[in-house]
Amino acid sequence: MLFGRLPLGERNFLSDALRTETVGGMLLLVAAIAALLLANTGLSDFYEDVKDFHLGPESLHLDLSIADWAKDGLLTVFFFVAGIELKRELVAGELRDPRAAALPIVSALCGMVVPALVYVAFALGGDGDMQGWAIPMATDIAFALGVLAVLGTGLPSALRAFLLTLAVVDDLGAIIIIAIFYSSGISFGPLVGSVVGLAVFWFLHRKGVRGWYVYVPLALVVWALMHASGVHATVAGVAMGLMLRCSVREGEEHSPAEHIEHRVRPLSAGLAVPVFALFAAGVGVSGQALSDVFTKPETLGVVFGLLAGKTLGVFGGAWAAARFTKAELNRDLAWADVLAIAALSGIGFTVSLLISELAFKDSPLLTEEAKAAVLMGSLLAAVLAGVVLKMRAKKYRSLLDDENRDEDGDGIPDIYELDQPDYHLRMAAIYEAKAAEHRRLAEVASGRDVTEDGPA
Repeated sequence: MLFGRLPLGERNFLSDALRTETVGGMLLLVAAIAALLLANTGLSDFYEDVKDFHLGPESLHLDLSIADWAKDGLLTVFFFVAGIELKRELVAGELRDPRAAALPIVSALCGMVVPALVYVAFALGGDGDMQGWAIPMATDIAFALGVLAVLGTGLPSALRAFLLTLAVVDDLGAIIIIAIFYSSGISFGPLVGSVVGLAVFWFLHRKGVRGWYVYVPLALVVWALMHASGVHATVAGVAMGLMLRCSVREGEEHSPAEHIEHRVRPLSAGLAVPVFALFAAGVGVSGQALSDVFTKPETLGVVFGLLAGKTLGVFGGAWAAARFTKAELNRDLAWADVLAIAALSGIGFTVSLLISELAFKDSPLLTEEAKAAVLMGSLLAAVLAGVVLKMRAKKYRSLLDDENRDEDGDGIPDIYELDQPDYHLRMAAIYEAKAAEHRRLAEVASGRDVTEDGPA
């Protein structure tokens, strides 16, 4: 069946989560549009001044700009919630079966390799700069989930779980690539301290220690050490989310993970992600940069890497995993759903913009052109994904209508009665009665009064 006939409580939980993300997705898109307007109008100087305003203790390596606080600080809240969701899916959801989890993981890996190869092909063919090979590899999980929430209403929950797993693996892969290929070096002292802090977090949680006054300060210390180490600070959020217990013990109404997610989700969807988008999406796009998007090898590699490379990589990886390994596609999904997610993964945006700055830091013009290419590729991917998502949503709404149909009017959907011995006989009688009534009305309309004894 469409949602696997989930228990009522779980179905309501998923519905509530979807409604929250729909609102959060709308806020996210509005913030992104506002950022682009601010960056490309007369308010651009004011916008840049706010983004570049620094605050925080320099001695702790936290003298950051407002934009960096939004990117490295607030976005960690979103990744914390994403980590909880992923843990729940792995422990008690659709991804608890390793064969089901393997599919999105393999898709994510292929979805990173193929776009990089697409970029390399364009760069080699046009004698372009090879430093940008990683730009089209990233999927912006915040924007992708936002688009799915806005356009994917009515789609199976398994689709969102697939995207979440794919995007988290993809983003962690992008962070590793940034650390190895685009960082000046990792500070192992703070990194070890952060790992120790995570171990303390896990130990206290495992022992049942409660109280926000214990975990919030500890989480801030872990985040600060992770940031100082040179590893992307959002990794700390994902790690702590994955450590929370999702099972319910005796005497508990809700698991700690569910309770904490219920408290933190409004902060993530209503504040953290929209503010992050407001400062991350404000890219100045010049006419020259837009005109060069489809003429230079670097920008062509970025656009086609995001649009074609991600789609082919994610879809091809999923198909190959299902075809040649024991991995299985979730029974609630069709390959057309995977195609929609594959296209949606081409929304690179934030991480791709970051890599553009790191890859071409010695060439401001090429940086600007690469950012324009990221915007164009992400927009085209969003449009393609939106078309497929709306088509799939229409299909699933039709299936849901069929599932809820009650032809015999007994209050029980017909699909739940298919296995009853007398069901087909009752349905045949109902249809015959309807047909007889239609014939009688037609004859009355033609001037003939038909009774059981024949014409009057």
